[in-house]
Amino acid sequence: MSLEEKPLLRIIQEGTLHLLQKELQSNTRLLTDLPGKHFGRSGDTVLHYAARHGHLPVMSYLVETVGMDVEVHNNDYKRPLHEAASMGHTDCLLYLLNKGAKVDCLKKADWTPLMMACTRRKIDVIRVLIEHKADPKLKNKDGWNSFHIACREGDPAVITYLLDNFPEIWRTESKIKRTPLHTAVVYFKHENYFFPRCDYEADCKDSCAVTPFMDAVQNGHLQIAELLVETKKVCYTAVDKMGAHALHRAAVTGQDKSLQYLVSYLGVNVNETATSMHLSPLHYAAKEGHLGSLSILLSLGADLNCQDSKGRSGKM
Repeated sequence: MSLEEKPLLRIIQEGTLHLLQKELQSNTRLLTDLPGKHFGRSGDTVLHYAARHGHLPVMSYLVETVGMDVEVHNNDYKRPLHEAASMGHTDCLLYLLNKGAKVDCLKKADWTPLMMACTRRKIDVIRVLIEHKADPKLKNKDGWNSFHIACREGDPAVITYLLDNFPEIWRTESKIKRTPLHTAVVYFKHENYFFPRCDYEADCKDSCAVTPFMDAVQNGHLQIAELLVETKKVCYTAVDKMGAHALHRAAVTGQDKSLQYLVSYLGVNVNETATSMHLSPLHYAAKEGHLGSLSILLSLGADLNCQDSKGRSGKM
């Protein structure tokens, strides 16, 4: 970056339009080069900078006077619309859309502006994009649509808005067969507004045969696990592709309350073994060094002398 370009970027980041006009009027070469000029490793243009910082007067000057293309992209194919959507600048977003920016433009990994708005819980931005015909059912390279992403963030307003406007949007799964329900139970802790409106199968499995119930107990979200048991009648003894069930997975992550819930309340066998290695929950807890979990499992009746296929016990 040249010495003359550094103050230019600072002026745009600060949104000082009269200084920008003065700088360009005094340097006709810079003015001529600016529409096609990319900066830094990301390859952002000055229009990206203006959209990111929410400076609408600077944006309109760059488009209408300097002649910049609203569809200009950086090295990751990110457009100014992605920046405005991500940062929640509704006025800049509307300006770009009114100037012809494509509402479902794709950046690297096939992320749309709507997906990026969902990561930031920007309900006003989401409304604007939907009103301009953004498609929440589009998927990124991992197979996640906007509802998947909203469920990861867990904002009730965004999730409710998407379900109100697209009642069937929950019927989707990622490339590894993870549903928004799988995503929700990992990131939610106690919210239950999500479940009544999304009629997932009780024990829907991803490509590793992991169920939402397994995810809930593995992450220590017991209220969600209890809700799944009560409303979905899940099979809490279901196993994944490795032959491990919820108790094994809770032992791996050291979720002591989950261990107690599974054994004491649901009656799961504390000495159940998994995989061809015949690993018990005690083996998993010992392997991960969860001393508290070892103590809990032993108090629940785990057999300290239970051996795996190589003759190893659960002793550390």
